[in-house]
Amino acid sequence: MAIKGVLFDFSGTLFRIESTESWLRAVLAEADVTLSEAELVRTAEQLEAAGALAGGALPEDPLPDDLAALWAVRDCSAEAHRAAYTALSRRVPLPAARLHDALYDRHMTPAAWRPYPDTAEVLGALRERGVAVGVVSNIGWDLRPVFRAHGVDPYVDAYVLSYEHGVQKPDTRLFAMACDALGVAPQDTLMVGDSRPADGGAADLGCAVHFVDHRPVAERPDALRPVLGLIG
Repeated sequence: MAIKGVLFDFSGTLFRIESTESWLRAVLAEADVTLSEAELVRTAEQLEAAGALAGGALPEDPLPDDLAALWAVRDCSAEAHRAAYTALSRRVPLPAARLHDALYDRHMTPAAWRPYPDTAEVLGALRERGVAVGVVSNIGWDLRPVFRAHGVDPYVDAYVLSYEHGVQKPDTRLFAMACDALGVAPQDTLMVGDSRPADGGAADLGCAVHFVDHRPVAERPDALRPVLGLIG
């Protein structure tokens, strides 16, 4: 069977969010707020433990019932996504209340994201081979500017984002929308992602699935390249 279309997850697959410390430093600098180095490092550690950075670590502690319910559907709308992550951020004391929204806003900027070293290479090779490419992401905001800013948008034929459809992975409806957008049958499609619970849902639709590890950019130079060997 020849693969005619490849669907990619975004965070942890094609791109990686900056570190929690880098995220906090950027927001404090923009807001002209100063913390001592020790305070900054401690606050970054607390934010990471809280799971406040979307695309970063998951919350370490059990969430209260109301926040747990919001967390479960956070990727179904822009409003739920912002509410969930700013609620997590607010579990950590910050020097000014406005910083919680500023942190959320920062994570949506292209500067907060880096493509993996082989992202452009693999997407470009798929385009050269005539393989359709889609991005299927559980997310609460428009990631297209990130792809444009990093020069890889020309390689993507369709974006299917959970918040735009009110459906999040592993629901097979999201993968079906992506296959339809590419004009490729699920049986001729490969889904590439870092989450077995979420991205593995594509297998229930009949797609082949390939997983990569969600690791820092410097630690994962070529995990996407094997995808090219899976294209018959």
